Amino acid sequence: MSSKMKTTATEEGARPALVPKLRFPEFREAKAWASEPMSEVYTFKGNNSLSRDKLNYVAGSVKNIHYGDIHTKFSTHFDITKELVPFINESEEGVVRDENLCAEGDMIFADASEDMADIGKSIEVVSLNGERVVSGLHTILARRTGDRIALGFGGHLFKSRWVRTQIQKEAQGAKVLGISANRMRNLRLPLPHVQAEQQKIAECLSSVDALMAALARKVDALKTHKKGLMQQLFPREGETQPRLRFPEFENAGEWVVKPLGELVELQSGFAFSSSNFGSRGRKLVTPKNFTKHGHGNFDESVSKYTTENVPERFVCKRGDLLVLLTDLTPTCELLGKPLLLEEQDGIVLLNQRVVRVEASASELATLFLKYVFLSESYNRRIIKTATGSTVRHSSNKVLLETPVAHPSLEEQHRIASCLTSLDALITAETQKLEALKTHKKALMQQLFPSPETVEA
Repeated sequence: MSSKMKTTATEEGARPALVPKLRFPEFREAKAWASEPMSEVYTFKGNNSLSRDKLNYVAGSVKNIHYGDIHTKFSTHFDITKELVPFINESEEGVVRDENLCAEGDMIFADASEDMADIGKSIEVVSLNGERVVSGLHTILARRTGDRIALGFGGHLFKSRWVRTQIQKEAQGAKVLGISANRMRNLRLPLPHVQAEQQKIAECLSSVDALMAALARKVDALKTHKKGLMQQLFPREGETQPRLRFPEFENAGEWVVKPLGELVELQSGFAFSSSNFGSRGRKLVTPKNFTKHGHGNFDESVSKYTTENVPERFVCKRGDLLVLLTDLTPTCELLGKPLLLEEQDGIVLLNQRVVRVEASASELATLFLKYVFLSESYNRRIIKTATGSTVRHSSNKVLLETPVAHPSLEEQHRIASCLTSLDALITAETQKLEALKTHKKALMQQLFPSPETVEA
């Protein structure tokens, strides 16, 4: 591919030609792209307004694309053989008109979102396998006019930076954003003149999508494996032996069960003043630093800093184990979760709603305790005792009273080592996935013209 931008003027000589920064070799000397109104290359078809309670996943003759599924689960290229799509209830099928049935090559947009980043999120229908499908609640259905758009190109086109920027500008609303077919007619689409170039771009980006999907499946499989392994390596609630033990500990007997208060000491966090928060000073550990992926690692991207001075007991460093005692998530997924500080995290100050847990070195290994806090039986007990409605809370008292089963230090180290290795593998594969996402984003910016090169 060429890495040079064409700078030849348009016929009027007023603006540079519409050419992407990267072009496949066979198209380097091809004509500049066209900027065409969406209304000239797509027509708009009808949708329906059926809510979820009018749909089912059991039986029916027509399937329905709901805007919520576009936001949360459907792939950019919608292949009905690979997606779980609900049927319209038989009693509601009267709303279906044949002229509004989806066709391959159609674009379907979500016309409502609470988030600017997702307004107008879209899928391209690439395979229907002969099934009858309609565009449902809060969607816009756009159909290709003639053969101007190659199958597979539209899905990537409507995710390009310039087109997404236009969609966001056309969106209206305050708390809930919306976009209409009339406003989408105003979009201008950057298009290569020949389908062959469109197909080449689509194949390139789709191959990256396939790699990302494969990596995402691998990460999910590893997380599922870890979850199952932890269920086996830790005793269930009320039991004193796990279902699975390493060979050298199979005859080691039952685990010892004690209240956590007999095994650890707690240090509560300091109530820092938000007026002292800024981009400089000493780093804090706050509830936001607790990551959701379940490894017990520090999320640096959301760190806060303070210029406030506090006693030394509120200073945390490498090897310290912290536990979160409050949670804003509806599912309470972070309450009671641990965070083990590592060397790269540096020195941080202990903020309120977070406690430092100091394990008795003679009876409990800190790394093992981290996985106790990540175990299903412990998590179930903490959530069961949580207070509050919107914001869920636990307390030092609840934590100290929580019974903890533990084996010998040698077996603790063996369990912790196994799970740490698995976490490292999950982290490595997740980083590969994030790198691929970054690569695709950069590739999209180069394969499609940027807003700055597009005619007004």
